[in-house]
Amino acid sequence: MMYVVLSIVASLLIVIIFKLLQKFGVNTFQTIVVNYMVAFGFGIIANQNSMGVADVVASEWFWGSVIVGAMFIGLFTLMAWTTQKNGLSVVSVASKMSVVIPIIAGIFLYQESAGYQKLIGIVLALLSVYLVSVKSKTSVNFKKNLAWPLLLFFGSGISDTYINHLQSTSISEENVILFSSCVFGFAGVIGIIILSISKLRNDIQLDPKSLIGGLVLGLANYASLYFIIKSLQVPQMESSTFFTINNVAIVMLSTLIGLWAFKEHLTKKNWMGIGLALIAIYLVTFA
Repeated sequence: MMYVVLSIVASLLIVIIFKLLQKFGVNTFQTIVVNYMVAFGFGIIANQNSMGVADVVASEWFWGSVIVGAMFIGLFTLMAWTTQKNGLSVVSVASKMSVVIPIIAGIFLYQESAGYQKLIGIVLALLSVYLVSVKSKTSVNFKKNLAWPLLLFFGSGISDTYINHLQSTSISEENVILFSSCVFGFAGVIGIIILSISKLRNDIQLDPKSLIGGLVLGLANYASLYFIIKSLQVPQMESSTFFTINNVAIVMLSTLIGLWAFKEHLTKKNWMGIGLALIAIYLVTFA
């Protein structure tokens, strides 16, 4: 359970950092790119595996790390587009509700337990995520530009599911750090290519503050992926249980942090979602 708690803490740090980036007007995409390279460098320093480059390329998980890295940078870009087309609430709901995909995959593909108590907890968890994620009193318009939130929903869910598949089939305990480093390295390289093209076209101005933001975010991001994989590797920890607890706890706690630290307004729906989240976590944890 320790790894689950640490993965939640690391993910909460990411949420807080993003809120601070927005508050201080730091370029988010540039910070994301720097963050990936920082996470890659930190992983390489922390890695104690003696595998050479040829061994890494020949490993079972290598191309998986390339795909996950591309997914990471692609999902961030997709989130930005969806925010522009549909608004922030739609992005929040679509990305967080996507947890249903790895949950279903865990139950049907990996024959994980699905008793009544657990299923009720999962349903309450999904309902709580929706209620907590809708931060305004206005209705969330999913029908407008439906393709973007759908792509974000399936992309986020498939990314989590694929990471779970890799850790269960090809990532050994001693290769977690190296795999995580490769994921961030490839995401960073793709991000640098995008930034370089934008700079050549004079579409962007480099933001020095993104270096500081990327440094802090990179450490939190690396810790988040590392502890997610370590949590999934714990014996008796089912992915459907982990993703339910992890996602709901992050949504609930980040909302409470927003209320306390950033003076955000919570609607009645948000408070109902927080209450349901507590019930869902209890039901799934002790199922």
